[in-house]
Amino acid sequence: MTERLLVIGGDAAGMSAASRAKRRRPSLDVVAFERGEHTSFAACGIPYVLGGDIASTEELVARSPAEHAEHGIDVKMRTEAIELDTAGARVKVRELDTGTERWEAYDRLMVGTGASPLRPPIDGIDAPNVHGVQHLDAVPPLLEEAERSSGTNVVLIGAGYIGVELAEAFAKRGANVTMLEAGDQAILRLPADLAEDLRAGIENIGVQLKTNESVQAIGSDHVSTSEGAYPADLVVLGLGVRPNASLAKDAGMKLGPAGGIVTDDRQQTSIEGVYAAGDCCVARHRISGELAYVPLGTTANRQGRVAGTNLGGGDARFPGILGTAVLKLCGVEIGMTGLNLAEALDAGFDAVANTITSSTTAGYYPTSEQVRVTMVAERGTGRLLGCFIVGGAGSAKRIDTAATALWNEMTAEALAEVDLSYAPPFSPVWDPISIAARQVAEAT
Repeated sequence: MTERLLVIGGDAAGMSAASRAKRRRPSLDVVAFERGEHTSFAACGIPYVLGGDIASTEELVARSPAEHAEHGIDVKMRTEAIELDTAGARVKVRELDTGTERWEAYDRLMVGTGASPLRPPIDGIDAPNVHGVQHLDAVPPLLEEAERSSGTNVVLIGAGYIGVELAEAFAKRGANVTMLEAGDQAILRLPADLAEDLRAGIENIGVQLKTNESVQAIGSDHVSTSEGAYPADLVVLGLGVRPNASLAKDAGMKLGPAGGIVTDDRQQTSIEGVYAAGDCCVARHRISGELAYVPLGTTANRQGRVAGTNLGGGDARFPGILGTAVLKLCGVEIGMTGLNLAEALDAGFDAVANTITSSTTAGYYPTSEQVRVTMVAERGTGRLLGCFIVGGAGSAKRIDTAATALWNEMTAEALAEVDLSYAPPFSPVWDPISIAARQVAEAT
């Protein structure tokens, strides 16, 4: 008898799992439910559509429902899962266009429900001029606003990853952009001195960054904070996301930090035969050893592949996360991996951090720009715990070298001795990663 796999969610985690399971076991009857208009899309590309670098959201779609169908996966679009009956091995779904509801039976279930933008209980946050950015379906009205935003006042609430990328997008459109951050810096995980470099980059493109200001209310033409009021024709939320885990919670699945679904290393939830992956889940951090909610597209695809392998009869294990991420603000690039000093100390490490200043290329090369690297290591052992980079073009992807070192539990001294490449257009004789590793090794 043909086994039936139901997949809830048609983006990175869900469709990675569906595709992998189908490839491993072609006989599987795979049906996916997606409440939106698109499947397998790159949400990380949305700021670049808004900024005009990418022509349309259609370019962000990696595989359409029709393409999935060619590979034997039946995707039911605009169909939302509204209830899980895990005891009865069935899912209640609703067709959004007709309102029709029905139960769908399964042998195995994959939950890839993703995340939604945080919308705190601020007066006026549901006003028509307030937008969140997470799903392609939300982009068209925001894109219309972006295309006519020249000279208008745009307020971004939150100066995290999303806020920084959106600041560049709207600044390029000629808007008057203000970023409001309740904390004392943009990208709160950055070391303070690197955050100052980022602030300089933000202000260099004409964006106002207001820190230590909590939003009190959103009006029709302004945003009020604890310190004053700012004109706002358009308000965009960049406060991060929360896991879409209400279905899982109601079904009795175990939840972890931030309300994300807890799985084992095979991506199976606390309910046998039910798997989960992506932004709706937590993951084990390889440095701290603790469960953490770090929603990233790379993690979603990796977890989805593991889940799909196991759903297809294989035996794959998810090895954990470091939270490695890169982003840019015009000429400023940011890279992060592992734990910052405060996080390392909180995790129980006797940690030390050191920051170096170097150049992206040979200092005499015409494209040379400044780069600063902060490395965190454990006293005594010298084990690397984290790395943070802020600098000009060519800086951010150096974080992958540090991530590889952290992944393999290398010491700072060992990383300092790695045979990294050199040519004047790419690096000084001593790469900034080598310099940072050597200096933090001396501090341990």
